[in-house]
Order: sequence, then structure tokens, then C-alpha cells
Amino acid sequence: MLTMREKFKRYIDAGFPIIYLNSAEAEKCDALIQETADNRGIIEWSAADGFWDMKDNVREPEQSILQTLNHINVDEEAFEEKIIVLKDIHPYLEDPQVIALLKKFALESLNGLGCNVVIVSPVCVIPKEIESYVTILELDPVSEAEIRQIILSFIDEQGITKPTNEFLNELVNSFKGLSDTEIQNILALAITGNGELYKSDLELVFEQKQQVIKKSGILEMVQVTESVDDIGGLENLKEWLERKAKIFKNIGAAQQFGVDAPKGVLIAGMPGCGKSLNAKAAAKLFEVPLLRMDMGRLLGKYVGESEANMRKALALADSIAPCVLWIDEMEKAFAGIGGSGGAAEVTTRLFGTFLTWLQEKKSLAFVVATANDITKMPPELLRKGRFDEIFYVDLPNIEERKKIFEIHIGKRRPADLKNINIDALAKETNGYSGADIEGVVKDAVEDAFANGKDKLELDDIKRAIKNTHSLTEIMKKSIDEMKKKYTECKFKNASC
Repeated sequence: MLTMREKFKRYIDAGFPIIYLNSAEAEKCDALIQETADNRGIIEWSAADGFWDMKDNVREPEQSILQTLNHINVDEEAFEEKIIVLKDIHPYLEDPQVIALLKKFALESLNGLGCNVVIVSPVCVIPKEIESYVTILELDPVSEAEIRQIILSFIDEQGITKPTNEFLNELVNSFKGLSDTEIQNILALAITGNGELYKSDLELVFEQKQQVIKKSGILEMVQVTESVDDIGGLENLKEWLERKAKIFKNIGAAQQFGVDAPKGVLIAGMPGCGKSLNAKAAAKLFEVPLLRMDMGRLLGKYVGESEANMRKALALADSIAPCVLWIDEMEKAFAGIGGSGGAAEVTTRLFGTFLTWLQEKKSLAFVVATANDITKMPPELLRKGRFDEIFYVDLPNIEERKKIFEIHIGKRRPADLKNINIDALAKETNGYSGADIEGVVKDAVEDAFANGKDKLELDDIKRAIKNTHSLTEIMKKSIDEMKKKYTECKFKNASC
């Protein structure tokens, strides 16, 4: 596989008109451009510094982006065999004049003008008019060897104690996915307290990664309080997750033994029956952060922006790993695949990017995907090997309904639990989802309090049951169709 430097040089040498370096690491981009320029001159424009011809050291701080682009198109000979670097111009890529001048340049470049434009920006904005002339490149993540060198160089510069090999390896792994600057900032922060690096400083890395997630705006870090004890029933699924958690926590020994790293699980089935709760419980069980991916956050208004956001989201998940990546209502996330029209084409490309990542990922980002209706899901996702397992969650059986009542009454009125006939409640709630039962208990507790009672009684809950329409009543036809489909697919039942 070609390195980023080799790839970039190829595109420059081949005369690709506009190369878009989608990165916030300006210094690394500068180094990349200078390393591959060879004998070409470099001309740079930025909003902060204006025009700068590096070879002749000519500076025009007041020159605008329009003046620079006009200059290129008017005086082509002056820019022959040059690389024109435009920094942080994404705010200007809505200007029709800027777009028109970039398109004119691209056409001249394709007709023999020996010059390339390189856009360097942390935001990917590609107007439709120049889409076919633009090639997007993203910098390679900092490698393990580079992270190790950054740490060792920092230690030498600061004159601090070199960590043990074991701790150094932990540091290297924890810094994966962060930029050079972020790594150096965390190292500097770590030694401000006591002048040395300690294992407790790994918490700073996690905090920085939380900041990365917040600033990205495309993933959400979910605070988890739920555990497998909060799930009534679904014993097969819980046992499976517990087994995966054991592998996850001992991944080194597991892989040495020949065990593959866990990929993820698709949990499909009835609404309100604990699918989302299982995603949260998995993160608690694995003792890792829970990231939630919302497709609405990924979709952008510019050509290529949504795809760039998807790549960024998956790269973030890899960088935060070990973690659980939760994709809720996956059938909605990838609805419209294979259809015609702009939106469907974007969704198809997003799906392709996700599928490739899911198939090839090496990080410990464990995917928990949940879906209500798999009939709307692309069949490629259901093939063996995409996920470690696919579980079907049905409406709770009588034993599971007992456990769900016990959990929700126990949370709210633990002292009253022993005086309530749980068996009777379970018999009266056939066809109710877990969410239905939780709603019944909440309503019963609220009514008891509003009526001035000092305890919760069986009759309070029975009254709430009568006033509640179960999921089976509301969605009977849909549920029957879903059950038939899940039976045909032979998914593993999440319940015993």
C-alpha cells in the first residue's frame, strides 16, 4: 500500500488539477508539500497572511483569494511548474466567483498548464461545479513508531525518567488516533503536576479523546449507568456479551491463543424490548466508553462532505478504541440504498464506506447495531462475517415479564416488592414489551403517590395495565410480519 507521501507525489506528478488535503494539521501538510515539491516553486495563500511566493520570497499580505486566483488565470506563465497552496479557503467556496475561477484553472491545468492547486483545510467543502476536478486526500494517522518516537523525544528534551517498556507500550496504545500536537500537549500537561510520567496520566489521554469527540460534532459519547442486571431476560444475549467481554478485556492472551478480536453484534427485533439497553450494558460490561453514531449528524450539504464525515466518525471510533460504537435504528440510517437520486447515492456511498470498515477494521471498536425492522436493511449487512452474531429480540415471555416487573418495581418501591404478586402481573401482560411494562410501573407509582397512598399495591399496577395499550395491540400487523421474517432468517434468539 502506498504511503501518503507516495500517493500525494503521484497526483502532483500526474498533473491532477486540484488536490484537497482534508486535515487540521497544517504543519504536517506543509512538510508533505515541501518534501514532494522537488524543483517546483510553492506559492501560498491564506486568509491570515495573504499571498506568498516562497521561492522568490514575494509577499502580498493584503491580496485576496479572488485576486490570487485571477492572477493565476491571467498570468499562466508565472505559475508554470508551481504548486499553489490555498489554506483554509472553505468559507470562500460558496462564492460563485471563487468557484468559477477554480473551475477555469482546472480546465487550463487539464489542457497542459503545468501547475497544481492544493487546498489545505480541516473542513471538506467541494462545490458541485468543481467536483470532478477535485481529489480528496487525508493524512495517514500517526503510526505506533511515530508515537513512540514523539514520547521518547519528549522524555529526552525534558530530562525525565524513561518509563518501563510495559508502560511505554500502554502510552503508545492510548495515544493512537491523536495528532502529533495533541500527543505533545498531553505529555506536557502530564508532567506539570509532578515532573514525571505515571500510569495515572493515562486518564488525561481519555479526557483528551472525550474532547476530540465533543469537538468533532459527529459522534456522541454516552454516559452509561445501566448494566446487564437492568435487563430482564435475554439470557442468551447476555451470556454471549459476557463471553465477548472476557475476550475483550484479555485481548492479548486471546489473540495469542488464536481467538479473533470481537467485531460486533446486530440486535434486531421488537421496539421497546431492550435493544438499546443492551448497547449501554455492553459498554458497562466491557468497561469502555460508549460512542453513539447518529446519521443525521454525518449528512452535509456539500459534495463529499457526508462521506468525509463518515470516514472521520469511523476514524474517531478507531482512535478512541477500545470502545463500543452504537448505531441505533440502523435500518433508518441506511434507508434508500441502491435508489436513484442524490440522497440515495450519498447513502449508498456511506453504506459502502461503513461496510468496508466493518469488514476490515483492526481496532477494538466493538459495534452494537440495533434495528427494529430488518426488512428495510441491506442484505449485505446480514451476511455471515459482517457481525460476530445477529440476535433476534422477541416480546418478553412470562418469565422475562416477571423479571422486568421485579427490576422496575425494585428500582422505585423496593420495600413494596415482596407484597406484590408478580406472577399475576406477568400473566396479565402477555404481548407487552419491556417499555410497556416500565410505563405501567411508572404510572402505577405516580397514581399511588398522587392519591396520597403510602405504598404501592397490586391493584395500583393492575389499574395501570388496564389503561395501557400494549405494543401488540398497537402494532399487531407489523409485529406478525416481523416475527415471520425473523423466523425465516433463523437469527439466534436473545432469550432462552
